Amino acid sequence: MSEGTDWDYLLPLLWEALTDTAVMVGTALAVAAVVGLALGVGLYVTRRGGLRGNRVVFTTENALINLVRPIPFVIFVTAIAPVTIALGGSRIGREAAILPMGVMASVAFARLVEQTLVALDPGVVEAARAMGASRWRIVWSVLIPEALGPLILAFTFLVVAVIDMSAVVGIVGAGGLGDFAIRHGYQRFNWEVAWVTVGLIVVLVQVVQLAGNVLARKALRR
Repeated sequence: MSEGTDWDYLLPLLWEALTDTAVMVGTALAVAAVVGLALGVGLYVTRRGGLRGNRVVFTTENALINLVRPIPFVIFVTAIAPVTIALGGSRIGREAAILPMGVMASVAFARLVEQTLVALDPGVVEAARAMGASRWRIVWSVLIPEALGPLILAFTFLVVAVIDMSAVVGIVGAGGLGDFAIRHGYQRFNWEVAWVTVGLIVVLVQVVQLAGNVLARKALRR
């Protein structure tokens, strides 16, 4: 560490930034795990030839997801500010960042879930139907367990993407590691702080990826 960096002052701020990132990422992922999974299953079930084909529902849901997904996240955060204010009373702060992160993570995971389910062998569904299983029993007792390994890998990819999102929300005063690196590193030309923060993010991502790979392998061996 260089003599010019006051780590006695910066370490508590770095810990606070890490905590902010953990809260934002964890909450957004919890929302995505529920909402995104439901939306993804809905897309799969209501598509043409699906378990409960419904053109209106599929087209509407598909259009909404396609509307949100292409928007760059930094623009989406500002565009959704009126909704954030209406629901949370503010467009600034950690809580204000969670809504756009949760929405963007949910639509991204929904598409990943749909693609994973579509890739499954149709024979699995037909066999379950032949045994008289109901539509929802097929989904929760056959499809989800069958696709669990790929779904874990998809969710791991989502975790990394949401960590990337958390680095952007400093523009709405949400804090986090990205904001710490910019304010205390880049803006002050302190590359030591910038690289320490980058290293911390890299380690965090590697741990997440390793955990996801291990869980996916265990699921695939079942």
